[in-house]
Amino acid sequence: MSGLANTSVIFDLDGTLVDSEPNYYEAGRQLLTEHGITDFTWADHERYVGISTLETVTLWKREYGLRASVDELLADKNRRYLDLARTATRVYPEMRELVELLATEGVVMAVASGSSREAITAILSGTGLDIHLRTVVSADEVERGKPAPDVFLEAARRLGAAPGDCVVLEDAAPGAAAAHAAGMRCIAIPYVTGQADAPEFTTAGLLLRGGQGEFTAQTAYDWLRGAK
Repeated sequence: MSGLANTSVIFDLDGTLVDSEPNYYEAGRQLLTEHGITDFTWADHERYVGISTLETVTLWKREYGLRASVDELLADKNRRYLDLARTATRVYPEMRELVELLATEGVVMAVASGSSREAITAILSGTGLDIHLRTVVSADEVERGKPAPDVFLEAARRLGAAPGDCVVLEDAAPGAAAAHAAGMRCIAIPYVTGQADAPEFTTAGLLLRGGQGEFTAQTAYDWLRGAK
């Protein structure tokens, strides 16, 4: 396990390990339609990639003047999302290959996500990733969501790893900022490739500007072995 003996890897979930954003978009579109907002587009959805569901519905309540409470909106969106997540979540093949490769090397791994713990668990169990990814931290379990470093620092604590020995894989600018704030190295795979020039991504040790279309398990593995 040369080069990886002291490395811990923390994966973001949505848009990084799995292509769950279509499910988040559809859940949000359904919710907003029910409240009379019928013109919510994928481009609108991309503005919220990388922030927690709680933050998203809080912004929606203010921006769209929704009458329901934040708690009601959150519960409704989570319910709709979970219905989709259990049956319609696709793992990126190269990400699955990387997880399996790291598992054979004995690398300790975690998932740290802005999703609820229920959503994370549903996706990991439904895709079979839970075999290798047993340490999970959700945004609900820390004081501040990304771009604050809390969720990554808690993941490192649960792994028994020093932040400086952790590498984060992230698709969103707030997540890359959170990894940097946590003192962790980062492999950035922008979900919205048009945002690859966001300043938050400049701190990444490896930035794959083409997103998942450019990412390969071997590229990440080789970088991890050589990263200091």
